[in-house]
Amino acid sequence: MLLINFLTMNKINPIMKAKIQEINNNSITNMTKRFFQLAVILLLSFTSVQAQDKKAKDLLNEVTSKIKSYNNIVIDFKYSLNNAKENINQDSKGNVTMKGNQYVLNFMGVTKIFDGQKTYTIVPEDEEVTVSKVNEKDDNAITPSKMLTFFNSGYKYNMDIVQNVKGRKIQYIKLVPTTGKDQRKEILLGIDVQTKHIYNLIETGKNGTKTTLTVNSFKTNQPLSKNQFTFVASKYPKYYINKLD
Repeated sequence: MLLINFLTMNKINPIMKAKIQEINNNSITNMTKRFFQLAVILLLSFTSVQAQDKKAKDLLNEVTSKIKSYNNIVIDFKYSLNNAKENINQDSKGNVTMKGNQYVLNFMGVTKIFDGQKTYTIVPEDEEVTVSKVNEKDDNAITPSKMLTFFNSGYKYNMDIVQNVKGRKIQYIKLVPTTGKDQRKEILLGIDVQTKHIYNLIETGKNGTKTTLTVNSFKTNQPLSKNQFTFVASKYPKYYINKLD
């Protein structure tokens, strides 16, 4: 990994190195969760949620209506992780393709494919593919439908600030966890007022860590291969296939 090479070259304090590596090891899983938090906000129907900000609800419903008309979504993004206390600043780029309950995520040199039943994590650096079934009852399971239930019952939301970003009017909506057990303090969702597309997602943790997902490119209804969400083992003849289930 580039980050590990950076750590080695610069001889960072071992304790600090361990902390950064721990965060880096969780980045891919967290990144996947961020995208489905984003997807869920896009796809949620908020009509059943009570005592929420009406303006925020109306804006989210506008976004929902527009997104539901798309057959698929392809996003290029920048992912930033910052923790001032630990002096950690990490930026990465990636892309994700989503259609229904399927996705392909490319991030930090790793590809994750979810075909609706199994997740295939492809790591070229190790020449290894990890295959695992998804159990929706597992709290750590990452699927659009699982995240749908999570967001619908775990957050309240309100309109927040408006910012001008390179000529674009970005309206933020603040989502706050309703349970004290959640390690997230708040989530800010930035929406382009004109296009009704998501601009960014800023998550602040109770430990001071801030992660920011910025959408650089948002494309819809793209021509996708019929095997877009299918793992083809023949493409990885020398890889070790690690089947967890």
